[in-house]
Amino acid sequence: MPGMPREIKKVAVIGSGVMGAAIAAHMTNAGLPVVLLDIVAKDANDRSAIAKGAVAKLLKTEPAPFMSPRNAKLVTPGNLEDDLNLLADCDWIVEAIIENVKIKHDLYARLETVRKAGSIVTSNTSTIPLKNLIEGRSEAFRRDFAITHFFNPPRYMRLLELVSGEETAAYVTETLARFCDVQLGKGVVRCHDTPGFIANRIGMMWMQAGLNTAEESGLTVEEADAVAGKVMGFPSTGLFGLFDLVGIDLMPHVSSSMASSLPETDPYRGQLRDSPIITKLIETGYTGRKGKGGFYRMTKNGAARLKEAVDLKTGEYHAVKQVSIASLDAALADRKTGLKTLLSGTDAGARFAWGMLAPTFAYAADLVGEIADTLVEVDEAMKFGYGWKFGPFELMDQIGTAWLAEQYRARGLAIPKLLGSAAGRNFYRVENGQLQFLGLDGGYHDVVRAEGVLLLADIKRRSQPLAKNGSASLWDIGDGVVCLEFQSKANSLDPDIMDMIGKALALIGVGKGDWKALVIGNDADNFSVGANLGLVMFAVNIAGYGQLEEMIGTGQQIYKALKYAPFPVVSAPAGRALGGGCEITLHSAAVQAHAETYLGLVEVGVGVIPGWGGCKELLARQLVNPKLPKGPIPAVAATFQTISTAQVSKSAAEAKDLMYLRETDGISMNRDRLLADAKGRALTLAQDYTPPKPTEFHLPGATGKTALNMAVHDFVTAGKATQYDVVVADALATVLTGGDIDYADTLSEDDISALERKAFIALLKNDGTIARIEQMLTTGKPLRN
Repeated sequence: MPGMPREIKKVAVIGSGVMGAAIAAHMTNAGLPVVLLDIVAKDANDRSAIAKGAVAKLLKTEPAPFMSPRNAKLVTPGNLEDDLNLLADCDWIVEAIIENVKIKHDLYARLETVRKAGSIVTSNTSTIPLKNLIEGRSEAFRRDFAITHFFNPPRYMRLLELVSGEETAAYVTETLARFCDVQLGKGVVRCHDTPGFIANRIGMMWMQAGLNTAEESGLTVEEADAVAGKVMGFPSTGLFGLFDLVGIDLMPHVSSSMASSLPETDPYRGQLRDSPIITKLIETGYTGRKGKGGFYRMTKNGAARLKEAVDLKTGEYHAVKQVSIASLDAALADRKTGLKTLLSGTDAGARFAWGMLAPTFAYAADLVGEIADTLVEVDEAMKFGYGWKFGPFELMDQIGTAWLAEQYRARGLAIPKLLGSAAGRNFYRVENGQLQFLGLDGGYHDVVRAEGVLLLADIKRRSQPLAKNGSASLWDIGDGVVCLEFQSKANSLDPDIMDMIGKALALIGVGKGDWKALVIGNDADNFSVGANLGLVMFAVNIAGYGQLEEMIGTGQQIYKALKYAPFPVVSAPAGRALGGGCEITLHSAAVQAHAETYLGLVEVGVGVIPGWGGCKELLARQLVNPKLPKGPIPAVAATFQTISTAQVSKSAAEAKDLMYLRETDGISMNRDRLLADAKGRALTLAQDYTPPKPTEFHLPGATGKTALNMAVHDFVTAGKATQYDVVVADALATVLTGGDIDYADTLSEDDISALERKAFIALLKNDGTIARIEQMLTTGKPLRN
């Protein structure tokens, strides 16, 4: 069928600059071979030196564009003079060269001579209209052409703006939408062919209005960023931190380019004005994080590093100060109506908030229909592309549309069109469990999820939990699968969560209600950061070591029950899965991880060792690792290195290298598809499920422990480990080598668990461990004592 998606097996990227190279890297993260071409290097022995240099630079870049360094081998670098023929078998060619329409036209003419029939060609442009790009091209080229606007860095920024022309074939649009969603993990937003598309059109207005108002309000940089932060759901960088991140010197160019493509009456042009502070920062080389600083900079004060902020009026730097603004403090204290409380204030913080948000809201509301079909695309673009927790229309709903419209009227401002047509109604509503949005026709329409997307948020709108307590809930996600959701702060593990795991095991294990499997997952930023250290420290302070031993023992029993449940347990981690959170995944029958999952047994950072089976499970995996030499010592050494250095994977792919994930565990590129993928895996396993057989251990005992301790001593001598690291490492070595045993002895899983429990409690009685826990609770950073 002409509109059906086609398969993309090989990709080419033309242009190996910052964006082009990073796009190529992310294609390899999806497992695809990529051709990366650039111009011939001048005065170089290697004519492909530019593209090859870009790949080499990618391997050194942080945060890493590759999910695994191995992916670099999937890139074939070349040049546009000698290697154009490499494009002949590519299914998708991405152009990411300089924003010059003539140069792009020359390239497209050359592409027409080598590309295969039906291959897709797209541009990563953010400024040139599609209709201008395809001028002079053949009918076939115009049919196969679209714009795919990636956001930088492509691996981490979810937004991909997809623009199709009047002549773009349906199969091109559908192929790109499906591929970028499923295989690249993108939040694909379909845009109209207008200047800046959606995210930059709205985002630039927000940044410019914020800059103008901050300069007028008399707020400091840190005060403005505090206001433009948690209450609004904007990124932790705040406004000025974002300027520094993007590059202050780039902003005038982007603003000028945007303005030149807009009509003179466009509200954005009305916001543009000269900024003395921007000019001064650029002239003095303070262009942001890539330079020596920007609105913020770091300086040294002896051994300490001091964060400073620039004065918006004088241009002089001062130490960042604690922020206290009455309207902001009131808003933070009132979670339900926080943003409305902030805007209702009369101080400089409230004036800044209004001056930044009012033009942004009005711009977004007036542009629906012009830049996108519905307000949903606008909200998604801002969340995926600018990291907003809520889109502009979701924010307006929080404030209240009737109150907001009255504010515009009272301040002598025109009421934005869509806000006026809402007539006091919300932009979103839930009707019979279905999320709906307000359309341009004045009626409500269903928010439709793509096939294969399952969100707990949607489940919650149409159902009640099977069970619930203060930290966790059980949900029926259909087809006999139960989902266990953590809901504590940062999803830290506490007795309520352990209790709910027990209830889930009992509910499904009884066999009533046709339950088949359990999925452990949630929609939060982090799967789980591990045990609740506050509870641990409370027990330590009252010398409740019996209570602590019971807590560790209960956790071990619960995790063991997960592992040997008569039905499949599938974990669906995303974000951080640390400590006890990682241990849950280690005890699961299978894991379906989001690509951006950061797994790690990090307990040594707070002076203890994994106590809920992490040592046992990772050791069991290393003992059967085909990449290691046979015998227990290589497996023990590999496990010791991973745990003693608190290694955290930088991706799900790297988690497989560290044995936190098995080769058979799945990886979902798109976060919104994770729960559905995990459910599918659970149902497949449930068809003929048999729990695993217990592992028996033959460990090296005292001989192995001596070898490990010698290695630790070498690290101390080299300054890579502290004296208290030696104490913790000794306890870990005891567990991993089996304690006081002979190699001929056979240890059960329960035997290793007993060693874990004993070592954990012993370390909690040590002042060094208490100091590490207190430091982590106070600062969020590990203590190197």
